Amino acid sequence: MDNKNSRRRVLLALSLAVAGLCAGGSAMAQAKLEKSKVTIAVGGKNLFYYLPLTIAERLGYFKDEGLDVQIVDFAGGAKALQAVVGGSADVVSGAYEHTLALQAKGQQYQEFVLQGRAPQIVLVVSNKTMPNYKSIADLRGKKIGVTAPGSSTNIMVNFVLAKAGLKPSDVSFIGVGASAGAVAAMRSGQIDAMANLDPVISMLTQKDEVKIASDTRTLKETQAVFGGNMPAGCLYASTAFIQQNPNTTQAMANAMVRALKWLQKAGPSDIVKTVPESYLLGDRALYLAAWEKVREAISPDGTMPADGPRTALNTLQQFDAEIRGKNIKLDTTYTNAFVQKANARYK
Repeated sequence: MDNKNSRRRVLLALSLAVAGLCAGGSAMAQAKLEKSKVTIAVGGKNLFYYLPLTIAERLGYFKDEGLDVQIVDFAGGAKALQAVVGGSADVVSGAYEHTLALQAKGQQYQEFVLQGRAPQIVLVVSNKTMPNYKSIADLRGKKIGVTAPGSSTNIMVNFVLAKAGLKPSDVSFIGVGASAGAVAAMRSGQIDAMANLDPVISMLTQKDEVKIASDTRTLKETQAVFGGNMPAGCLYASTAFIQQNPNTTQAMANAMVRALKWLQKAGPSDIVKTVPESYLLGDRALYLAAWEKVREAISPDGTMPADGPRTALNTLQQFDAEIRGKNIKLDTTYTNAFVQKANARYK
């Protein structure tokens, strides 16, 4: 009888200890969210540039963090930015350099998890309307397609033009989006050149419809174009939002870091099974071939590279009069604090 009672007491003590650990673990894992419903604005969600966002959404990583995330897709990053500035979205999944342009206008925004460590943007020239293209200088007076005016694709072209001695006003920019519409605009001859991303670019290069003028899909190519590591897609929000919602911001960073780590290990079939069918643009093999070209550009852990912010600022200063000469405080435009905690949690 004593032995039975002793065993019961031990079992009860063990069960209470386990329950306590579980409760304590969940409390440690999930601090109370200041805001559980979050709207994220993105410009061209189907692009590989934003693939980590789609993975976090499709695999339920946001939900695992207690978040109810609504993702609103726009034609380009500039439009997504307008949504946050206008108050219809909380966070942008967009290009880091927008935080610099905003600070130049007196608005404080901050990046808190990096999706891409290379822009993946490719400038291509039409073989149909410019069969004799030789150099960037030949683009003077031409129509160039970008995802949306003012977006990261537009910024990349401006920089490449500046290196060749051309100003943005020397060409005409036309917003063509980031999917089938962009392909159609090039094929129909509406534009002479285009800055866009995969899988759009691969759809045009596979049939030799365009020639590549400048490419930033790999780290080596990116460093050759920009002179250093150029941070690309990220999640950013107003500094006020981040300060008022640190636990919510941490939850988003956690979900994104999980997605980035999943992508490091994912095979082709994993990708195809996870993304919406519409992302494949009707050609699964092409989509996977394009993925292999940009895979290196995805951040492995969400961390901003040390030289990234300075490279982005130097790029904008080449052609943007609003930023040139302004005292931009780079250390306030990004933070690795949330990513560091996320990486400690998700190995």
